[in-house]
Amino acid sequence: MTVLTLARPWLIADLGQEMRVLSFAPWRPGFATARRILWREVRNADLTPDLDVDRWFAAEMAGQGASGDVGMLTSRDIGRHFTAQAEVEGIAVTCIATVGLGNAETAGARRATAPAPVGTINLAVVVGAGLTETAQLEALTIVAEARTAAVMDSGLRLGNGARATGTGTDCIALAARPGEMRFAGLHTALGEALGRAVRQAVAVGAEDWMLENGRVADGYPP
Repeated sequence: MTVLTLARPWLIADLGQEMRVLSFAPWRPGFATARRILWREVRNADLTPDLDVDRWFAAEMAGQGASGDVGMLTSRDIGRHFTAQAEVEGIAVTCIATVGLGNAETAGARRATAPAPVGTINLAVVVGAGLTETAQLEALTIVAEARTAAVMDSGLRLGNGARATGTGTDCIALAARPGEMRFAGLHTALGEALGRAVRQAVAVGAEDWMLENGRVADGYPP
């Protein structure tokens, strides 16, 4: 059972046991064994041009006693996190999402002027089944697909009218026990549960962000 703790500037997801976490998080990316996944809330002003972010974040994680865990950075108010759960044929999936869209992009293009670097979508996804490494890789692609679908469904537009598909610094951390399940595609129960939980959590988070900030992301010339 995943337990969430909000202790500003941290949001901490305790997985209840050590799991194999696959991520491209800034702290301990790739395959890592960890019990916790953490978000560290930051502000653009915190990340000055002369800051060594890697060294700073290492010190922050160590100060939290989390050097052996997986860590992500977000400028989204971590109090505005959203959780969705889905279970299909006995396979349960939980998605915890912080959704910031100030850094929005559309796949296949880039903004002429780079937006703020930390407005992003950060997802922690916990699978209640044992997976092979290959299945975990496939599951990560389903999470990314569901996230993109939710962003596109939100209707967020960039300044040039293009539909946003994500942000420039999205991050996903997918936790599962090592096991024998070999497949996680859209035809499987696991794929269905992943898609449902992630799409719901990101959709709610995106709507929450747009209620605050509007439905057009600035940064492209007209």
